[in-house]
Amino acid sequence: MDRTRKILIAAMAAGLAFASQAARAQSEAPSCGAPSELIRLDEAITHTTAHLADGHSLRIVAFGSSSTAGAGASSPAHSYPSRLEAALRERYPEMDITVLNRGIGGEDAREMLARLDRDVIAEHPDLVLWQVAVNAIVDDATVPQEAALVRAGLARMKAAGIDVVIVDPQYAPKVIAKPHAGAMVKMLETVAQRAHVAVFHRFAIMGHWRVTERVPFAQFTSHDGLHMNDWSYDCVAKLMANAIVDAANRPVAVATHGARS
Repeated sequence: MDRTRKILIAAMAAGLAFASQAARAQSEAPSCGAPSELIRLDEAITHTTAHLADGHSLRIVAFGSSSTAGAGASSPAHSYPSRLEAALRERYPEMDITVLNRGIGGEDAREMLARLDRDVIAEHPDLVLWQVAVNAIVDDATVPQEAALVRAGLARMKAAGIDVVIVDPQYAPKVIAKPHAGAMVKMLETVAQRAHVAVFHRFAIMGHWRVTERVPFAQFTSHDGLHMNDWSYDCVAKLMANAIVDAANRPVAVATHGARS
């Protein structure tokens, strides 16, 4: 058998093995879910709630870096903003719902703030989903520096009358390998709480898949060990749609004057 024939046979065998592994992974794909306390948005999204109630239109901007842009997905249609738009349209088929993808790979919070007016505020969204701090973790930025930038961004969006939800980092090998990853996630929670802004707890949700459900990283992250894949983008989008709808349908607490504990 000549060398070329051997190479072709080896390549065919490798291709068949890869196809078999892919089919097995597809059949063994985990169910999409997470505990309700991880999905819940703990702050009101008042403009979004009003628009969903009137049933006419909802405009969302997904703002962030590569995991918003869709790195690791097989196509832009499998990015989380695209899947979120599809999930919300399925819930509200009579509404005009748009989710604009304003993710740019590699950007940190400072670079995002530089284009905030052009790419976000100028779009007049009802809701912004701000995915932030992943690159701060990967690039070893300090937590106080990132906190100051996040506070500035939240203040500008709130001043423009926009609902904001922070999307915290993904739980992936190259993120959790950094010693200050947990501190950065905690900082986002603290800054958001003080600004009365909700957090979508992507880090905890994906951590639940890995630690509690024991789903291998290969099932929900791409081969680079950093980005998500089609399955996890789709699942996160579905859980995010659930979180938005739940927050919009949640009764608003009304203070009772003169009540005593």
